[in-house]
Amino acid sequence: MKLTGAQILCESLLKEGVDVIFGFPGGAVLPLYDTLPQYPALRHILVRHEQGAAHAADGYARVTGKVGVCLATSGPGASNLVTGIANAHLDSVPIVAITGQVARPFIGKDAFQEVDITGITLPITKHNYLVLEVESLPRVIKEAFYLARTGRPGPVLIDIPRDVFLEQTEFHYPQKVEIPGYKPTLQGHPAQIKKAADVINNARKPVIISGRGVLISGAFAELKQLAEMAQIPVITTLLGISSFPESHILSYGMMGMHGMAYANMAVDACDLLIAIGMRFDDRATSKVSGFAPNARIVHIDIDPAEIGKNVRVDVPIVGDVKRVLVALNKLIPPAEHIDWIHQVDEWRRQHPLVVPRTSKKVLPQYVVHKLYELTKGEAIIVTGVGQNQMWAAQHYWYDKPNSFISSGGLGTMGYGLPAAMGAKVGCPDRIVWCIDGDGSFQMTLHELATIHQDQIAVKIAVINNGFLGMVRQWQQLFYGKRYVATPLTCPDFVKLADAYCVPALRVEKKEEVAPAIQQAMKHDGPFLIDFVVEPEENVYPFVAPGTALSQIIEEPRKEVTAWSQQSTP
Repeated sequence: MKLTGAQILCESLLKEGVDVIFGFPGGAVLPLYDTLPQYPALRHILVRHEQGAAHAADGYARVTGKVGVCLATSGPGASNLVTGIANAHLDSVPIVAITGQVARPFIGKDAFQEVDITGITLPITKHNYLVLEVESLPRVIKEAFYLARTGRPGPVLIDIPRDVFLEQTEFHYPQKVEIPGYKPTLQGHPAQIKKAADVINNARKPVIISGRGVLISGAFAELKQLAEMAQIPVITTLLGISSFPESHILSYGMMGMHGMAYANMAVDACDLLIAIGMRFDDRATSKVSGFAPNARIVHIDIDPAEIGKNVRVDVPIVGDVKRVLVALNKLIPPAEHIDWIHQVDEWRRQHPLVVPRTSKKVLPQYVVHKLYELTKGEAIIVTGVGQNQMWAAQHYWYDKPNSFISSGGLGTMGYGLPAAMGAKVGCPDRIVWCIDGDGSFQMTLHELATIHQDQIAVKIAVINNGFLGMVRQWQQLFYGKRYVATPLTCPDFVKLADAYCVPALRVEKKEEVAPAIQQAMKHDGPFLIDFVVEPEENVYPFVAPGTALSQIIEEPRKEVTAWSQQSTP
């Protein structure tokens, strides 16, 4: 029996275990949308903008470990996916983006709603396809999903002309993938693993930096085994948050531009740095010439292009993080670094992450920490980008893997709400909170319509300071407090949510914070809270651009009461 290209696509998606598609229809994909009702196992969620579809697929992929799927029509529909595809590319997120294209006779003739989306996305995808024969569609789908999920994960785009959706052929789904030249290295080289073990066993002041690669490979137990066996402090990158339980005695939080002061001090003073599944991004290292100046560096990563790209590496190991750690742990005997751990603990005591508990004002740090207390650390937190993102990273502590979802490499404002939507669809039994800024939230707030229509029970905390907060902070510190194009005249978010049929509250007093969070959590459905916070509250600690991690700027207040990671139940 022959099937149309649209039917073949649907059959192939089911073969790959796809259960949800985030999409928006248009002329070039109408044959596919007309076919979707034949496949009730494929849930389609209608977003309000294609960027939201890409971010939702991204959030879904991060929390489930599966490949996220988004769908758009040709021309502007396809180009609206680009930001989300770039975001997934930089953060190594497996998504397959499917776009419609004008019919084959019109390609290259500037037809209505034609763009060269494969050309546009070439630099921001692992691979992309323009399908010109319906017979090749099953093979392309099989390869696309294989490429997206294997090796270093990432986005793959499939562009399908309208008439290919209509053409018919026999359907045979391939059993295996044959891609000459694509052979990701999974096993680390034994000699390099032995070298790594030798330097670890001889180090006096070692530090582990855990990145997103630990989450991708699912190497949580192996990382914990290494840290506990050798008694090594564990620090994370921004995207490595939730790869190691933050309540653990060896957890020392996030490093980098807005990382914990004591974490940065440990990196600066260590004699061995074990970098696992991270890429030495400039926001993590700051001034490279001043980064870990006294340390030998062991770098484990599945992507050989990342090793030695930004910093010198003494022991490179290319391979899947989980497999490498399994082999490495066999060579690590029990060890102690009591003096070193006491030193890092002392730095944590002297330079704690602080928030003024006695303040009567609604401070964003207080809001985030109350969220932590009232959710008991059980929520998946999805953030926008900016100050809200940093406060969420600092003041909510993450013990469960894949419980912190954020845009790292691209820093995409507007990521929060649609990604939270995808995360909730992927984990319907988990509490999902979107912590967003008033500026970031307004970029994709139209997805309130989606979460209402599909009853996706995302809870939304808008940190409303009336500014593009992080840009304003830089203007305050480096541009003489000249606030150009950063003050925001915000809409009434409560009325706006009501217009989208999403219940909402405004919080303007400190004593209202906890009751509002509790009310949102009791509500069986989406809920928004507009937290009106101090407009000029800044994110600290802060490493200024062009300076070393050791030159961290700490909170300037004196009248503060600190809390530490170990003081919270």
